[in-house]
Order: sequence, then C-alpha cells, then structure tokens
Amino acid sequence: YWPPQYTIMDGDTLKPRKVVSTRGMTVDGEYHPEPRVASIVASFIKPEWVVNIKETGQILLVDYSDIENLKTTTIGSAKFLHDGGWDASKRYFLVAANASNKIAAVDTKTGKLAALVDTAKIPHPGRGANFNHPKFGPVWTTGHLGADVLTLISTPSDDKKNAKFK
Repeated sequence: YWPPQYTIMDGDTLKPRKVVSTRGMTVDGEYHPEPRVASIVASFIKPEWVVNIKETGQILLVDYSDIENLKTTTIGSAKFLHDGGWDASKRYFLVAANASNKIAAVDTKTGKLAALVDTAKIPHPGRGANFNHPKFGPVWTTGHLGADVLTLISTPSDDKKNAKFK
C-alpha cells in the first residue's frame, strides 16, 4: 500500500520505467497526502489499466500504449475503493467502495462511470461472481464483511427486459 504511487516496470527486467504519484483530491474535495492503490486490473477492450485509489475514491483509467506520455482518465466514484471484478461481458469493472457501502461500475469501453449502486454494509467482493438469474438475467454478485448478505447487481444484457445496474 505504501508509498502512495504506482510503478510501471519493464516486464523482462523489472526495472522501473515510470513512477506515478496517487496523491491528490478525494471525491469530497479534500486533499489526501497518502492515498493507497487498492487494486489494478487490465482492460479486455483496450491497452488500459483500471487503477483504484482507495482513500480518494478515484478510479484511474491509464492508457499504457505510450508509457512515456501516459494518458489518464480520472473517474470519481466513492471513497475507500477496494477490489472488484468484471461482469460477464468483460466490458464493465465493478469495484467496491466498502466504507461507503457502494459498488462503482466502470464502462471500460466509454471510459465513464456507468453506475454507483448503494449496497448493504461493507461490500467486500474479491472479484465477485457472475451468473444468470432466472428473473433478472445476467448479474454480478458480492458478499459483505461480517454479514450473511449477498448483493446482486443486474448487469447490461442484449435482452431489453433485464434491468441495468439495479
């Protein structure tokens, strides 16, 4: 978790190629001097990493196609991002903001926040799980710390009768 940065390394030598600070503003507009990287996943759609900055609630989409001239899209969500997983289409990354009791769904094709879903107390997914619910169609689900609760979130589907991120 520390120092407050992420490092891009050469895959063959593991030598650092670029170090990027995560210090900055929270989604509430306060400066945070030491926000931690909660998780990093690679997009299935384009050369991009999804970097979740825990305390700030910022989700960074980092285009790594030109490491010397990184392009980063910052998406505000909810504070205390943790970990998450992909929906079945591998287009949407769902990440828990566990102290805010929310799940953020990021559309990695458009580079935008698709939904911010309220949940029960302390969602804590790991990567979560995908399955087809008999009534709601495709869903992504996660458990919660210290509770016998599962949250099911309906994810996008080609079938218009199925809800989206509800």
